[in-house]
Amino acid sequence: MFITDKPRVGVFIDTQNLYHSARDYYERTVNFERVLEYAVQGRHLVRAISYVVEKEGDTSAWPFIYKLSTLGYKVRRMTLQYHHTTEQGKVIWEGNWDMGIVADMMRLIDSLDVIVLGSGDGDFADVLEVFMERGKRVEVIAFKETTAQKLIDCVDKFTHLVDIDHGLMPIKGNKNTTSQV
Repeated sequence: MFITDKPRVGVFIDTQNLYHSARDYYERTVNFERVLEYAVQGRHLVRAISYVVEKEGDTSAWPFIYKLSTLGYKVRRMTLQYHHTTEQGKVIWEGNWDMGIVADMMRLIDSLDVIVLGSGDGDFADVLEVFMERGKRVEVIAFKETTAQKLIDCVDKFTHLVDIDHGLMPIKGNKNTTSQV
């Protein structure tokens, strides 16, 4: 077993949750490299996992998935599943990683001092409280506009992603910014 005097951290990123919030509220994309650096900062990284949902047969996300893996994330992938069709004929697809994220947190809990969740989904509040009751520090990185208040209220630290220096990718065509991964 590896011994370190630094707190051991696990980072769990709900990629779709952060991606859609950044796109819908800021017309930008998340700089997942900076998010990981911020989440770890001075601690020993045990594992960083990003959770991705893909459409079957669609390869357009592959470069993004590859990039996440080169940044140090273990990428877990799920294919969207048909859920139902509305009365108006719109097909509703489902791809939810919540239980998978919790399962990974549980698998690693004995190896972690700090759990960092990248999601604003309030469904995580109860399980995060359990981890805190077991002596774990719990932090959330997400967008305040799309984060459930009960999630913000229950964790040790909430970071509004836009407050992370270079947490969002520069707007394309802006010559005054440097390229971010």
